[in-house]
Amino acid sequence: MATLQIIDLHVSIDVDGGTKEILKGVTLTINSGETHAIMGPNGSGKSTLAYTIAGHPRYTVNSGQILLDGKDVLEMSVDERARAGLFLAMQYPVEIPGVSVSNFLRTAKTAIDGDAPSLRTWGKEVKQAMADLKMDESFAARNVNEGFSGGEKKRHEIVQMELLKPAFAVLDETDSGLDVDALKIVSEGVNRVKGNTSMGVLLITHYTRILRYIRPDFVHVFVNGTIAEEGGPELADRLEDEGYDRFLVDVP
Repeated sequence: MATLQIIDLHVSIDVDGGTKEILKGVTLTINSGETHAIMGPNGSGKSTLAYTIAGHPRYTVNSGQILLDGKDVLEMSVDERARAGLFLAMQYPVEIPGVSVSNFLRTAKTAIDGDAPSLRTWGKEVKQAMADLKMDESFAARNVNEGFSGGEKKRHEIVQMELLKPAFAVLDETDSGLDVDALKIVSEGVNRVKGNTSMGVLLITHYTRILRYIRPDFVHVFVNGTIAEEGGPELADRLEDEGYDRFLVDVP
């Protein structure tokens, strides 16, 4: 069993006139096979946590730790984190002109595993993963995310996750911009990977609709850079009814 630990994490970013602390002491542990939902209003630090785990250079860790099976993630480069088993599905996936989806996927798989996958089996795996996500196989020849709709970009990210099989996946508002059909397809993809592996999931979202398909084991409510409340799936149901107002009364 693998474990991802976030211990008393304080993170800031540079802003006009100085720095701004975003995360103010976040502690969270995710084990293999668990799904943790991070919920909260805009600006509460949810995406900051995701990008800090992934190693985005904009975010400065002032104190605290991120440990993957006891190893210091903060000492790893971005590619080392990926090879160690961390995967980030971004809220706004970027376009990569001049790089085809097929080349991107095979290069990523080679970097993660250390050896290039067999061409004989790899093509079949890619086609199957794309078919499962309702992506036409013609997308394999297109440039990464170039001209893709929002839903196609999100499905492509789940294709990556299916093929790379990370130990932990951080899904940053994967439901953003998805219609009902695409939301169901993407959610089924996450559940399929989780069912076939021991992957742990950190799912960041504003809304509970994706949690109807990807049922969390634990729910954490972020407010003003800290975890204001924790619970099980019933906490998400309560947030659906009540919103975040009760957490925001004393927020400056």
